[in-house]
Amino acid sequence: MKLHFLVFAMTILSGLLPGWLSPGTAQAQEARRNVSQCQAIAQSIPKATFASFSGAVPIAADNETVTLTYIGHSTFLIETPGGVSIATDYSGWYPTPQPPMVATMNRAHSSHYTLTPDPAIEQVLHGWSDVPGEKAKIDLMVGDTYIRNVTTDIRGGYGAPQPDGNSIFIFEVAGLCIGHLGHLHYELTDAQYTAIGRLDVVMVPVDGGLTMGADSMSRVIKRLRSSLILPMHQQRPLANFLSMFGPDFDVVYAPSNSIDISIRTLPKKPQIYVAKGMQ
Repeated sequence: MKLHFLVFAMTILSGLLPGWLSPGTAQAQEARRNVSQCQAIAQSIPKATFASFSGAVPIAADNETVTLTYIGHSTFLIETPGGVSIATDYSGWYPTPQPPMVATMNRAHSSHYTLTPDPAIEQVLHGWSDVPGEKAKIDLMVGDTYIRNVTTDIRGGYGAPQPDGNSIFIFEVAGLCIGHLGHLHYELTDAQYTAIGRLDVVMVPVDGGLTMGADSMSRVIKRLRSSLILPMHQQRPLANFLSMFGPDFDVVYAPSNSIDISIRTLPKKPQIYVAKGMQ
């Protein structure tokens, strides 16, 4: 009898407790509900390689297609099945057809951010922290898309490292893990690879050295082992970047600047997909 009463009391308390929580505690619980589906391996495993799906397919509707459009430089427009639109490394220099719902930014150069974005943009996400000494922390649901970030250092004045000045933004939608490397200046650490997790699609800066040289950037891409690799930034160094990859990677020169992708249509072999604007 006492046991039944205890179970009953705990059930009642579990239903009432959320209403007794302070606003800060309730907000913390809400934040913890955002769980990455792209970190499929425990974060404690060192030197883990996150492979894209080639067999088992996560749950996603047949019509859940994400459209990726190369706008220019490091700006892609991501359009999700739920109607969310995201512009990466938004600076206003490369306008999208309509103002995006979300704009991500990185601060390495003025071509990757703006402090005066279009007021119609609902969410402006800085890849750097506006508080000195802190990291940017993005952990956000927008419609059908979970957006998070992993910070990396950049080169500051006279080449000295500037901690956490860049963010790799990761967009989890329709069963896909989509990553934008931003203005990546240094090869990633094991801890950063683990924090990123699996990337099915990755947007990679190619510029011959303004970010990293072709050899360093190719090592990052080979370690990520994404199914779809989308070069961005500059056309001129593209050939040198592509020369770093052997027969394990296919290269496709696209007839347009857009591609529709779903978890079911990912290439079985890693594919470097060169959008029209990057050719």
